[in-house]
Amino acid sequence: MHRARQHAGARTRERRYRLAHEAARLMAEGGIHDIHQARLKAAGRLGIHDDASLPQDQEIEQALGEYRRLFSPTAHADALRRSREAALEALTFFAPFQPRLHGSVLDGTADAQAPVQLHLHSDDADAVQRFLVDQRIPAQARSRRVRLDRTRREDCPSWTFHAGDVAFELTVLPLNALRQAPLRAEDDRPIRRVSGAQLRQLLAVGSAGHDDAI
Repeated sequence: MHRARQHAGARTRERRYRLAHEAARLMAEGGIHDIHQARLKAAGRLGIHDDASLPQDQEIEQALGEYRRLFSPTAHADALRRSREAALEALTFFAPFQPRLHGSVLDGTADAQAPVQLHLHSDDADAVQRFLVDQRIPAQARSRRVRLDRTRREDCPSWTFHAGDVAFELTVLPLNALRQAPLRAEDDRPIRRVSGAQLRQLLAVGSAGHDDAI
């Protein structure tokens, strides 16, 4: 019985690995930016549908980073640095709202088309809209479902726009979310975020020839 459980566990781990890398391939080659969509499409292609075999976001992000470092290391590194430099400018620009960078540009899995994703913090979401209007930024309003904590999920106001060839996505969170980051969709872990000072440190580490995230 114990050996059968070990065998079943090994099969599940192998399926998760295959699904994570297939989802990563679809994101790298197929232009899919949504991890959930890539996971479902990979599962359909491989014919694997049991929940235990579905990889978490973090597993797919890791596989995607490995894929890009393996198949297009120079192009990926250059595009990632450009996106991070644009993110640093945006963090300075939106300083009145205590912004934080999150998402694929921070995690290192972004391609050249991936948006720079920022959390802005304000109890007056209209203040962000007024700021965008005052700065003459033609942004498109939408909303994004955010898991603020284990019991609260809210539709938070969001705006998207382009500055040059870089896409940006702003999501406005309550001020108290500055102290406690929202949770990842698939588990209870806080979303990884950095401030402008932390991103500047990350860029400096990259310039020194290292690829370690802070």
